[in-house]
Amino acid sequence: MRAIPRTFSRTFLRCSLPLAACVAATSSWSAEVIKIGEINSYKAQPAFLEPYRKGMELAVEQVNQAGGIAGKKLELVIRDDNASPGDAVRAAEELYTREKIDVLTGSFLSHVGLALTDYAKQKQRFFLASETLTDKVVWAEGNPYTFRLRASTYMQVAMLVPEAAKLQKKRWAIVYPNYEYGQSAAATFKKLMKERQPDIEFVAEQAPPLGKVDAGSVVQALADSKPDAIFNVLFAADLGKFVREGNTRGLFKGREVVGLLTAEPEYLDPLKKEAPVGWTATGYPWYSIKTPEHEAFLKAYQARFKDYPRLGTIVGYNAIRSIAAGLRKTGGSADTDRLVAAFKGLEVETPFGRITYRAQDHQSTMGAYIGKTAYDQKLGRGVLVNYHYADGKDYQPSDEEVKKLRPASAQ
Repeated sequence: MRAIPRTFSRTFLRCSLPLAACVAATSSWSAEVIKIGEINSYKAQPAFLEPYRKGMELAVEQVNQAGGIAGKKLELVIRDDNASPGDAVRAAEELYTREKIDVLTGSFLSHVGLALTDYAKQKQRFFLASETLTDKVVWAEGNPYTFRLRASTYMQVAMLVPEAAKLQKKRWAIVYPNYEYGQSAAATFKKLMKERQPDIEFVAEQAPPLGKVDAGSVVQALADSKPDAIFNVLFAADLGKFVREGNTRGLFKGREVVGLLTAEPEYLDPLKKEAPVGWTATGYPWYSIKTPEHEAFLKAYQARFKDYPRLGTIVGYNAIRSIAAGLRKTGGSADTDRLVAAFKGLEVETPFGRITYRAQDHQSTMGAYIGKTAYDQKLGRGVLVNYHYADGKDYQPSDEEVKKLRPASAQ
């Protein structure tokens, strides 16, 4: 390969994420950069992760344009994990041994995130789990080296439960993807709803394999149970199939639905006119958030990409912002012990406001927007209305509960 002059530097070589992997590299000398290795399920979950990648790009560019970290530029090296825990671990090792990365981040699917969490523990390397929602990352399988950015499964379900309880519905049905995230969401919803509403009944559960929902049979089984309300945990293509089939068969008519992740633009926008109306859901109303920090982010993102952000964009952007904030505290050092110490109690300014990484369980306080789904005729797609921002710090277990949930070795 022809040598690139040292004076020439750019943050990304754009690529289309081929089957083997996608590598983003710069021409800067390694001594002048801090390499961030990022592993994710780009091929398996493109709706979320393509906007996520753009969010990372914007954050890296902003950090570098502001002078970098202690005079060093940030550089991303990206790998696809093929939605496989084994491939994710192999990619992590290759990033360290061949690419000489300094910091590791990433993961979307819960089982992949858990594999990388264990890798961080075994190798004693810092890992920021950016998107994966499983509670185990910071609790049952938490370790001193792993931190998590996005609000966990427990936190997001806890945000929805007060709204679900207000509905005063007794007979509930639940549908969720049959892997760790879905199982955990269903279990948490049942537990927290029982605490608020002891006479509640769960009359049906449907747990199709992730990405392989037989929407017709799932919808029919739920309808046969005659629930008063439905708790939906399906997302991505599974959500689309479920909504379309449910609309066709009248499953949602006269029934309340509470949806985890349902109103995220990645999943709601593709439904267009078929978007559900009146569901209580978590989402991201980028089109109407008027806080100064979000408006500044939105302006920069639209100027850079000529597109609107999705929830994945926020997660990718916040992941890089978090790593940059941690590196500033260490004076630019990516030493594991120093970075771990820096992240305990770390405060980060984000488009959702300031978040903090809790020292007691390494979970950030990033929250989520909760509201009702509606159809916007002008936009031609579903939106989130009557929403409020649920601050993550208000939906986490107490310190005493965390001590019981988290292994002693991770304290």
